Amino acid sequence: MATFVDRVTLYATAGKGGDGCVSVKREKFKPLGGPDGGNGGRGGDIVLVVDPSVTTLLDFHHSPHRKATSGHQGYGDRKDGYQGDDLVLGVPNGTVIYDSNGEQIADLIGNGTIFIAAQGGHGGLGNLALASSKRRAPGFALLGEPGEERTLSLELKSVADIALVGFPSAGKSSLIAAISAARPKIADYPFTTLVPNLGVVQAGETRFTVADVPGLIPGASQGKGLGLEFLRHVERCVALVHVLDCGTLETDRNPIHDLEVIENELALYGGLEDRVRIIALNKIDLPDGQAMSDMVADELRAKGYEVYPVSAASRAGLRELTYAMARLVQKDRAAAVVEERTRIVLRPVAVDDSGFAVKANADGSFTVRGKKVERWVRQTNFKNAEAIGYLADRLAQLGVEKELFKKGAIAGSEVRIGDGATEVVFDWEPTIEAGAEQLAGHLHRRGEDSRLESTWAQSERVEVEDILSDDEIAKQWEYNVSDPHTPKLSPPITKQESEDGDAK
Repeated sequence: MATFVDRVTLYATAGKGGDGCVSVKREKFKPLGGPDGGNGGRGGDIVLVVDPSVTTLLDFHHSPHRKATSGHQGYGDRKDGYQGDDLVLGVPNGTVIYDSNGEQIADLIGNGTIFIAAQGGHGGLGNLALASSKRRAPGFALLGEPGEERTLSLELKSVADIALVGFPSAGKSSLIAAISAARPKIADYPFTTLVPNLGVVQAGETRFTVADVPGLIPGASQGKGLGLEFLRHVERCVALVHVLDCGTLETDRNPIHDLEVIENELALYGGLEDRVRIIALNKIDLPDGQAMSDMVADELRAKGYEVYPVSAASRAGLRELTYAMARLVQKDRAAAVVEERTRIVLRPVAVDDSGFAVKANADGSFTVRGKKVERWVRQTNFKNAEAIGYLADRLAQLGVEKELFKKGAIAGSEVRIGDGATEVVFDWEPTIEAGAEQLAGHLHRRGEDSRLESTWAQSERVEVEDILSDDEIAKQWEYNVSDPHTPKLSPPITKQESEDGDAK
């Protein structure tokens, strides 16, 4: 059974928001006290957090489907439903998260780093929150939004400062066991190391981490062997240490050839060209190993490498090698850019941004897309006629109907709102503004109740046109207008001089 897993697929489903409550307060001597339905609770999130006690993605390998709890629906008496519990999942340090399209969306480094894999749905509003001066007794409530569903790929890249690479049986596991407290499996056959091993090394005042990667062989870039599968674990390292076997019994191998083969595979893998290389000529405790080390050391130094003859068995040369690693780590840490606190950038919506878009399709239908309108559709209970009318009013107020007119929609046109499983298709009837107040045969306006005082017995104001009769026109000699039936005062009379010079 697998004990180390570094790549898994996570199917995360957040909790659904609770539905709003439809309730009317009833008390003695007060049969209808008004709406008092509470809001639904918010669904729980799925949260990934870096946990130092977790070193593998094995739990996700066995249980890839994770779901958070949903929020509860609202209660009467103005009580909101309780929220769903967040599902917190621990992941190893260095976990990289990709979306379903293969795009990297998060790189979790550092204990306690948090990433929300899926957000819970918002709870629906109860009829108490939907009440207003024009809608005094709503007979409906909004539904809770479904939780977010995401398919994520989790990939573990170990956080190591130094990586040991080399052929199988080159002595990498023995070397990491000699310089750290790590205790990997060590045997005298190839591919003893099946998973990467990490060890902490102390060199003077510098402490750093060393990773032992399974051995590389020719053709690893085409999937042969195990090394290429785990090379992602050395992508974060500062330097690579080539562990070359100077005591191999294979006649067709030598340290120079092994170095060229490994460098070729690293080049095919890509992304490691800028890493500093150090050469560790291992197994110098053997007579043939010491002789081979003396033969190739000068040639390797001539190529620009730092060469350190070592022996994991006798611990010869390990002090010099570890201090060389420490110098590279110190140099990298000194040159590292000081991390500044991330600035929160606010990007408000443009003033002329309507928040939706209407598209005319080739088949004569129309598609309405937008976060706001799609959320409204998800929250609407289409079994309630009053809720449908409320949705129609919201869409009309947002300007969806006017935009449909501009795109050429007519009565009976097919309109689609949303996409996927939440898509709603209906035949459009442009009567939202004209007949929205009369719905499903109700004798009162939507959102009002005839049992409440002054909800339907409202007198309408009658405009009376001001037109003078013929008798009134004859009596109103002071009016001097061209059309006597629409009387208008003539300009005021001012004093003027008469023909004989007297003022009148």
